Amino acid sequence: MQDALAPTAIPKPRDTFDRLTFLGWNGGLLATVAGLAASFLLFGYFVIYWRNADMDFMVIYSALAMNDGKPQHFLDHTAYLTILTIKSWFRLLRDLGLLDAWTLPRIPHATDATAFDAAMTQAVRAGRVLAFLIATGCVLIFAGLSRLILRDWRVAMLATLALALSGGVAVHLRILRSELVAAMPVIFALMILIAAGRRATPARPLLMALAGFLCVLGLENKVQAILQIGILPVVLLPFGSAAGASVGFWRNTRAAWLLTALAAIAALAAIWATWPLLATGFDRPLLDAANFKPLLLNRYGIYQAGLLALVAAAMIAYAVLWRVSVAETIASIAAVAAGAAVGLFVLDVDYNASNVIAVVNPLEKMLTFADANTSSAAGGASPLAVVWLLLDGLLSVLARDTFVLHSSPRPTVFLTWLIVPGVVVAWRRGERPAALQATVLMLAALAIETLEVRRGLKSEYFIFTDPLIILSAAILLDCLRDLRFHRLAYPIAATLFALHIAVGQAEPVKYAFKRTGPQSICEWSGYYMPLLPLPWCSTSR
Repeated sequence: MQDALAPTAIPKPRDTFDRLTFLGWNGGLLATVAGLAASFLLFGYFVIYWRNADMDFMVIYSALAMNDGKPQHFLDHTAYLTILTIKSWFRLLRDLGLLDAWTLPRIPHATDATAFDAAMTQAVRAGRVLAFLIATGCVLIFAGLSRLILRDWRVAMLATLALALSGGVAVHLRILRSELVAAMPVIFALMILIAAGRRATPARPLLMALAGFLCVLGLENKVQAILQIGILPVVLLPFGSAAGASVGFWRNTRAAWLLTALAAIAALAAIWATWPLLATGFDRPLLDAANFKPLLLNRYGIYQAGLLALVAAAMIAYAVLWRVSVAETIASIAAVAAGAAVGLFVLDVDYNASNVIAVVNPLEKMLTFADANTSSAAGGASPLAVVWLLLDGLLSVLARDTFVLHSSPRPTVFLTWLIVPGVVVAWRRGERPAALQATVLMLAALAIETLEVRRGLKSEYFIFTDPLIILSAAILLDCLRDLRFHRLAYPIAATLFALHIAVGQAEPVKYAFKRTGPQSICEWSGYYMPLLPLPWCSTSR
């Protein structure tokens, strides 16, 4: 009788985080890499060599030509670091006896189609292996930086999985594009600066220098990275903390001011050393020969100076908001300048003036590939036309975010459906810093995509904003950890996981089973590969 009247035990809710990360941190990373490798082998490595010719052929041709002593040929994006890396990768494989087709003369003539196919298959597959290694490395670096930013390692693991299964990584895992090596260094710079703002250290200006260096590296590989760099100073403003106030060393000590002076001298020396590159970048005859048009007031350098002023102003505003000392602020500004200048020196590794003018004038370079409406608006059309273009781009991005009005192979769209109500919940619970941080990351992604939509917002461009969306979701999840016990948490998480796999792998599967031939490559092969005739193009025979 007493047993019958005893209160029944209420079962403890199961922790969704534990259920999703049951392999632990190391096991989860190993499983992630194994999954990426399986996807690469199934829908990448063994796909016929000409299937992803744009840009596989373009950058591989440049690498083969440069190994033959010729200059870089593909300069559109500029893909500078991608091509340099492939060039060095081919040399390494040659030295190891693993690659014969490492230079143009080693590719048989198109008249021997069988030998040509074998050599190009070898070269393209070697390039694809490099693409896999770079993409996997980026995912692992993202994972390590996520642990520095997020309190719960399980949330960092989920964020890493979201990136690994995103549409952006799915595309760049298996083809040689320039966007991944452009976007991820800027994302890493953002994450490093977020971590630096969470906890102050005496060496924080060195992290600022590293961030400046990474941003310039990204810009050197694809000029579209300027969109990420432009929003970075504003995005970082809400990411300070009380623990991020300057440590005692930087508070008006003689040693602090001495280091500040040394940092300023180093910055001036680095800028002076890069002056020849900057002079080349603003050389008017070179710019005219490249068909560049000044963006503002028929003068070059105006928005570049404005961006530098924005960076300095944002750093000063951050210092005021989060109690960073004057000495550390000045040292940090100098460190960013020095890091960016050192990044410019990378252009001297294999110097090409076309790369220099593109990196120094990124928006002008972008406009050479923009559609007619965008070019006319940038060239002095009425302000109403500019506003209309931006509004049209914004509406197009919002339609894509619904997935219903405009579907795309992008699973991070489904995260946005949870981020918006998550911001509201976090704000009402008093987690306002996290709500604000998630909001600015989402607004930054929206702003970048509004501009990128003028180029069609192709799946290759997802890598510029997917990490921002994932970080936004992770920050919210990290502060709303009690939601992991909600009865709907696991079903929603499992559904998101399945959608990431199904939607994110859609493009790779589509290309792997595509049945069209390579004839369309002939439309541009003569321009991008003048010394490499193709067997299936009539002019090659």
